[in-house]
Amino acid sequence: MNAGLQTWLSDQLQSLRDQNLYKVPKILESPAGGRVQMNGKEVVNLSSNNYLGLANHPKVRAAALAAIEKWGVGAGAVRWIGGTMAVHDELEQRLAKFKHTEAVLVFTGGFTANSGCIPAVLTKQDVVISDELNHASIIDGVRLAPAAYKKSEGWVYAHKDMDALETCLKAANEKGFAKKMIITDGVFSMDGDIAPLPEIVALAEQYDAFVMVDDAHASGVLGQNGAGTASHFGLYGRVDIQLGTLSKALGVIGGYIAGSSLLKDWLINRGRPYLFSTAHPPMVAAALIAALDVMETDPEPMARLWANTRWWKKALQENGFDTMGSETPITPVYVGEERAAQAMEKALWDEGVYALAIVYPTVGLGKARIRTMPSAAHTQEDLEFALEAFKRVRDRMA
Repeated sequence: MNAGLQTWLSDQLQSLRDQNLYKVPKILESPAGGRVQMNGKEVVNLSSNNYLGLANHPKVRAAALAAIEKWGVGAGAVRWIGGTMAVHDELEQRLAKFKHTEAVLVFTGGFTANSGCIPAVLTKQDVVISDELNHASIIDGVRLAPAAYKKSEGWVYAHKDMDALETCLKAANEKGFAKKMIITDGVFSMDGDIAPLPEIVALAEQYDAFVMVDDAHASGVLGQNGAGTASHFGLYGRVDIQLGTLSKALGVIGGYIAGSSLLKDWLINRGRPYLFSTAHPPMVAAALIAALDVMETDPEPMARLWANTRWWKKALQENGFDTMGSETPITPVYVGEERAAQAMEKALWDEGVYALAIVYPTVGLGKARIRTMPSAAHTQEDLEFALEAFKRVRDRMA
């Protein structure tokens, strides 16, 4: 092994440790749920995206097992070469109906859906106008595109600031860009607040721009049966591109782009992650269809998610914790300094609660927080146990 590379890696990792930014993943040893076995210990898990508890739902598990018997364990090819099975096609048709769009194209992940779609629909004659708190997958997708996008050039607007967005749009019109894309998270993944989508769409229509919304954390959480922010705000037909994930509320894995039939056809031909990635195992597609069935026919998981969310936020706030204006199940508990946030994570773990410290560069330096995620899988007892742990840790660290 190259000595120079190994020395560089060692030095960089030590630098992360010195800055309290070094991460070591814990190992989940049980099915995903409100209480899990992790690193040999039972803990209340407040760091899971399994919003509706579908990752271990009996109907979803049964569908996956049945698909293995029918289809085997692999598609055997890239989608366009021969890896698209009937079950993949069925999933896309179901998702398009769910999202009230003409068509959907499924990718292997939400990250790859962004990196596949954004560069495919932009040219060097175009501009991307982006919220400053957009997810890393949006940022990386934009970087892959030939369009203008840099913050230093004025194309990143202050978080949810509609006056700043309008300033960007006016400047883009003055410069004569061919296409103008406004891109935003629907629900912001670290703060838990919701994008002002009606205002964004109105500005886009006024200035002849088009809108792309990353609904990763809105899927299964907002809108009719969890259809996302366009549904939540009644904006069907006015959002040009919607991204959804299949690995959070739906409990399995994958991502998709919802939009027009022309968009789907273009991404089949020019979406590089689609063109060069093997298709999902058929059991994944079948499990996702079953998860959609549950979401569309059983309102109880979503109702329980929101009941738990409301209780958790109110309990934290009443006990003096700063939840940073969160509007969704993503509930940050503000700490500030990186070292203190990591110390709090460790102390919570010792108390039997897994709640991850989020530090730079995931959030701004000095804006560390403990990110908590109540779900439909949590019982009232789980949340009360976690609240008492937060209070004990806070009092010890004060």
